[in-house]
Amino acid sequence: MARIFITGSSDGLGLMAGQRLAREGHEVVLHARNTDRGEVARRALPNAAQIVIGDVVTIAGMRSVAEQANAIGRFDAVIHNVGIGYREARRLETRDGLSHLFAINVLAPYLLTALMERPDRLVYLSSGMHPGGIPDMDDLQWTRRRWSGSQAYAETKFLNVLLAFGVARHWPAVRSNALEPGWVPTRMGGPGAPDDMAAAPVTQAWLAVGDDPATRVTGRYFYHQREKSPEPSTRRVGLQEALLDRCATLSGVPLP
Repeated sequence: MARIFITGSSDGLGLMAGQRLAREGHEVVLHARNTDRGEVARRALPNAAQIVIGDVVTIAGMRSVAEQANAIGRFDAVIHNVGIGYREARRLETRDGLSHLFAINVLAPYLLTALMERPDRLVYLSSGMHPGGIPDMDDLQWTRRRWSGSQAYAETKFLNVLLAFGVARHWPAVRSNALEPGWVPTRMGGPGAPDDMAAAPVTQAWLAVGDDPATRVTGRYFYHQREKSPEPSTRRVGLQEALLDRCATLSGVPLP
């Protein structure tokens, strides 16, 4: 059985993926931003192997999560589920001077990828909104543009695909893929979201542990266990490298 770490898994799709994997007999390590959320996660999944505690809104918090995860041991798969939605009415700034949305949705998965021992599989959650999020690579922090929460969110989901594909190129021995789970009625998605909640956590769990030949790929994009064409610009090596370079500069940690 596999050992899997799922970020942002005290509730929502991260927790649902963890519950699914635990039912299949895998060793699941959850992540919550604080001890209260960790207790919620423990009640929801009592047989979770461990729960890592740390708020990835800051670079120090990201480093702490990576250190705790590495102390547990090497993971077979990491599902980068942590994220916040598109409802921020104004640009919020972290203690590191970064856009709150960018820090959690983009820099956290980058830095955890860079700092954690390399797993066999990496799974990054994107969104069906990503095609509308072709980013301004010179203003990833939204300091020059008028704030739009939905556009900023879409950009982070585009960047998640760039990250998955960039890592796939740099680490060919690791299966690094991205997916969209659908617009579902989680706390992030809202009660009016129309897609199938039961199907939403399936693909990430399948990519993390599946023996299906369809999972033995890297640098691909999925929707409900089928490959789907991402926005074509996500294939541009120059954009992938630009993101990796900016994340390395912001975090002080280059991708190994």
